[in-house]
Amino acid sequence: MKWYNILSAPVAGIYGLASMVRNALYKGKVLQSHTVSVPTVCVGNLAVGGTGKTPFVEYLIRMLQQDYKVAVLSRGYKRRTRGFVLADATTTAMEIGDEPMQIHTKFPNIPVAVCKDRIEGIQRLQNLYSGLQVVILDDAFQYRRLKCGYYILLTAYDRLYMKDYFLPLGRLRDNRKESLRASAVVVTKCPDTMRPIDQRIVDTTLHLPSFQQLHFSKIIYPAVPEAKSILLVTGIANPEYLLEHVRKSCPSVSLMAFPDHHAFSVKDIQTISQAAEKVEMVLTTEKDYMRLMTCDLPKNLQTKIQALPITISLTDEDNLRRALHQYIKENLHIKQ
Repeated sequence: MKWYNILSAPVAGIYGLASMVRNALYKGKVLQSHTVSVPTVCVGNLAVGGTGKTPFVEYLIRMLQQDYKVAVLSRGYKRRTRGFVLADATTTAMEIGDEPMQIHTKFPNIPVAVCKDRIEGIQRLQNLYSGLQVVILDDAFQYRRLKCGYYILLTAYDRLYMKDYFLPLGRLRDNRKESLRASAVVVTKCPDTMRPIDQRIVDTTLHLPSFQQLHFSKIIYPAVPEAKSILLVTGIANPEYLLEHVRKSCPSVSLMAFPDHHAFSVKDIQTISQAAEKVEMVLTTEKDYMRLMTCDLPKNLQTKIQALPITISLTDEDNLRRALHQYIKENLHIKQ
């Protein structure tokens, strides 16, 4: 590990310098940031993967959809299409990406679109949906061309951005100081046993300015279906949380882990199918399920595979709700 750190440090330094230069160009207005004429709420992070952005986007939809006309816009990571794509009844994960597909499946009445150019994406949504009142942007914290109105920064409890380093030495893809652009910081994946003193330690570590709200969230897993043996198939950044939860209900669990957003090949499906023959049940995450359902699955997988959905709970939920409602109401008729 020491040799890896020695080799990674110079690369991390170059990555960090490039990130700081880019941000400085936007702050100095050499590169321009643009606003749009609809309130925008950005959910993002400073690290690569593993902070729980998609469950939090779903959380915000549930919080806002009763009071506002909401749409969701994402880049559509690893999709096989280009340009602006609006999800409909025939859309697949290959066309919009696994996470937008997961959101569209859960909220079919909410417009969900993908577009690499977020400004164009928002304008297209506005043209398609008159009276649109708020757009939630998934993973747009580093998209500096768009100046969002309300930024929510996520950081995992076991890997706070203040204790992390630039890629490849750590997992940061942006400078820690960019956290100051956030209106609220949410510490995700907190343990169920978290005590007030643990929250104070995190608060001290992050040392947020007074204008930023600090929240803590935890994952809520559903009960694991009864089975004597389970194969857990994942293509996520960190499967350890899910693996630990499944093992609490089933002592015989085998993990087959693929890279984040992995595109399952025919060979992968064959490997999974062979392993499935030895177990009673196959479990996977919701976003992996979205991709697996686009594959030609053998019958043994079709009958055994299930997705395990997750939700989140948040401390001081009312404070975040009030802040978001205030921001949206004050900016419903802003001019571009």
